[in-house]
Amino acid sequence: MKLLLSLCPNVRPDPSLGGFIIALVLAVLMPALAFAAESNVQQSPRATVSLVSDHAAVSPGQTLRIGLRQRLAPHWHTYWKNPGDAGSPPNIEFNLPEGVTVGEIAWPGPDRFIIGPVASYGYENEIVFPMTLSVPQNARPGSQVVIEAKADWVVCEKECIPEEGKFRLALPVAASARPASAVIRASFDLADARQPQSPPWKASVIAGESTLQLRVEGEGISSRSVQSALYFPESWGIVDHVGKQALEVEDGRLSLTLPKGQGYQPGPSAGLLAITDGGGQKRWFALALTPTAAAAVETPASLPLWQMAAFAFLGGLILNLMPCVFPVLAIKAAALAGMSGTDRRAVRLSGVFYTLGVLAAFMALAIALLAVRAGGNAVGWGFQFQSPLFVAAMCWLMLAIGLNLSGVFEVGASLAGAGQQLAQRKGHAGSFFTGLLAVVVATPCTAPFMGAAIGSALVAPAFVSLLVFAMMGVGLALPFLLLGIVPAIAQSLPRPGLWMLRLRQAMAFPMYATAAWLLWVLAQQAGEAGLRMALAGMVLVGLVGWLVGLGQQGVKKSWWPRGVALLGVAGLIGLMVTLHTTEPPQASSGPTATRAEPYSAERLASLRAEGKPVFVNMTAAWCITCLVNERTTLSTAAVQQSMQDHDVLYMKGDWTNRDPAITAFLRSFQRDGLPFYVYYPARKEPVVLPPVLTQAIVTDTFKLEQ
Repeated sequence: MKLLLSLCPNVRPDPSLGGFIIALVLAVLMPALAFAAESNVQQSPRATVSLVSDHAAVSPGQTLRIGLRQRLAPHWHTYWKNPGDAGSPPNIEFNLPEGVTVGEIAWPGPDRFIIGPVASYGYENEIVFPMTLSVPQNARPGSQVVIEAKADWVVCEKECIPEEGKFRLALPVAASARPASAVIRASFDLADARQPQSPPWKASVIAGESTLQLRVEGEGISSRSVQSALYFPESWGIVDHVGKQALEVEDGRLSLTLPKGQGYQPGPSAGLLAITDGGGQKRWFALALTPTAAAAVETPASLPLWQMAAFAFLGGLILNLMPCVFPVLAIKAAALAGMSGTDRRAVRLSGVFYTLGVLAAFMALAIALLAVRAGGNAVGWGFQFQSPLFVAAMCWLMLAIGLNLSGVFEVGASLAGAGQQLAQRKGHAGSFFTGLLAVVVATPCTAPFMGAAIGSALVAPAFVSLLVFAMMGVGLALPFLLLGIVPAIAQSLPRPGLWMLRLRQAMAFPMYATAAWLLWVLAQQAGEAGLRMALAGMVLVGLVGWLVGLGQQGVKKSWWPRGVALLGVAGLIGLMVTLHTTEPPQASSGPTATRAEPYSAERLASLRAEGKPVFVNMTAAWCITCLVNERTTLSTAAVQQSMQDHDVLYMKGDWTNRDPAITAFLRSFQRDGLPFYVYYPARKEPVVLPPVLTQAIVTDTFKLEQ
């Protein structure tokens, strides 16, 4: 009777016969109920879920375990804390008595489930998600510890269904704790068998361009003790969840080659290594890994060297027609006008020095890309335009060139060598500078053939990368080089005259237009604060240019224009330092005219798992070709209607500022520049579209769904 009263403190003995019968019934039933140690049950055709405890009665100051117990219908599964490509892990919130605490879920080791093109991490049949519960020392025997919880979870077979429930678990407090029933303890045993262990071996991981190589070394590893192995990253996107994990085992060592995922970022990461031994027993080992750079760079098998070089040359040649290069075409036109009346040798040297400038810029850019990547950072073609500081400097430079072409000031031979005798040394320097500038302003664009060439080159050995970039330079410089090599072209120019000055002045306006465009790009990157500083810098550039011109015009006391000009330059340097620390503005979450959804690797994987067609547009404010494609193709009524007709979801990634997720997405296709467009038909392989779009190209691609 004392035991019964301790389990049911609200029940009082009754001397009557009826009271005796009730007490007798309770004495028979309550021990069974108490030893069940399970809450009310939330049941569906897919899952039976409850809150359980490994003790039926608790004692003051005791530490025990509770858990969310899930019993699943055949072929249905629930999820680990990293669910993989689809799904969601269980979530539980508690309402606890004063002094009672509950710890985090001690996640059991998961299994992998592959359904079509996606993979998930989770559990089938039955699982308990255990947590530690602490009872306060002042808990009074004869009372109860009442635990209330609200939980939600997702269960999947071919379709995924979210579920939720509320639970109440009442544990009696007694002088001595008592374990739960054998059935409940067995469910905890299932979770305990999956609990990750500390590895008895040394583990390391080497990061290549497209793979991670997990190496485990130590005693007891052999082909007999390791039948299979699988790595589960704790964070989403570290590895390609559905990708094959190639296992190699030898005595004392195993190696697991993992394909990188879209969300991979260099740095420490944690995960579980599941090893199945020769007897079929599976164990999970907790690993904390810090990737190190591969000793040798992987050579991609996508393009042979000759094809990379050919694509690079064609891409560089076509780059002359891309809108990014238009400002330099204006400078070229002014320089071409300056050839009028010069001898053939001067014309040839002008073309040669321009070509040398282009090649020098491409080599510098290739070396910079390789150096930054060797340091573990992910960057791509046009990466310098992701820096607001660089964009502001280019804006001011374009304005300065425009003022020079307008005649506000002179810098010996002008910056482009226009209007001067190209046979002079300064004229050659102008041609060389024009070549440098052509490459700098061309990098926001990616011409056809360039994407595959750059992507393959940057994962090849260094000498291959340098060769490919050199071929791009040759292609870009070739038209202007031919002007110098073929004498008939130079001879066809009109005789020198006033038209040369007028043309030079007219060519200043493309420079002003480029400065205005760069100002708009900066506003997208650095917001209103960055725009204010850039405008102040443009005023200083104008002031410095006017003062330099004033000093060149023979003004009395020429020292003061020069002194004030130096102060203006110092002001520009101060603005650049301030701009470097400016925080980027928050991205707008409002709808766009084209109903584009912001790119998310998780969202893309979820849509693919649901079998929805998706069109991905990777763009940037500094990519002129991207903006042209959006205005002339993607935002047109015909393309938008085609998206609607084929139920295509439009995703848009903005690479204006550096974004590791977008960089990883581009690298997964061996691309490093913009624009980049991919169409994912429902349950089919993705289709990469060309960088220059037409309405017909896009709408015909959507028809692949049919």
